[in-house]
Amino acid sequence: MLIVIAVIFYVAAMIAANLLVSHFGSSVTALNAFFLIGLDLALRDWRHLRLTAVRLGALILFTSVLTYLLNPAAVGIAAASTLAFMASAFADWLTFSKVRGTWLKRAYWSNVVGALVDSILFPLLAFGPAGLAYAPGQFLAKTIGGAGWAFLLSKIKGSR
Repeated sequence: MLIVIAVIFYVAAMIAANLLVSHFGSSVTALNAFFLIGLDLALRDWRHLRLTAVRLGALILFTSVLTYLLNPAAVGIAAASTLAFMASAFADWLTFSKVRGTWLKRAYWSNVVGALVDSILFPLLAFGPAGLAYAPGQFLAKTIGGAGWAFLLSKIKGSR
């Protein structure tokens, strides 16, 4: 049952993050980064141990496509988000699979890498080169948010 709840929150967080940016612009990106993208990073790692690689990949692809389709008013934001989301998910997955140790240690390191990829790609693709001014703050917010969510998830029964 926890995995179903985690999947629902994961999909909802990504859709909400993209819709908020499309409606309010870059002014909400710091809050999105901390709360919603941080949650996305941590939930993705939590699911690494519960889903096969194929199912996790299918979920990432499904969420990316759904997010894009639900955001027709801001095609540029949706496309930027989809590409950054997929790239950061792949980087996160690679890092999580290579780091050894506790789940929390693996989640922290993979979140740092996923946050870095997303923090560079999303603002660059969504707002052009000027968007890179947001990258350091985005990275910091996503990393701290991801660490907080990972810590909370590590306390849930069944986390390693």
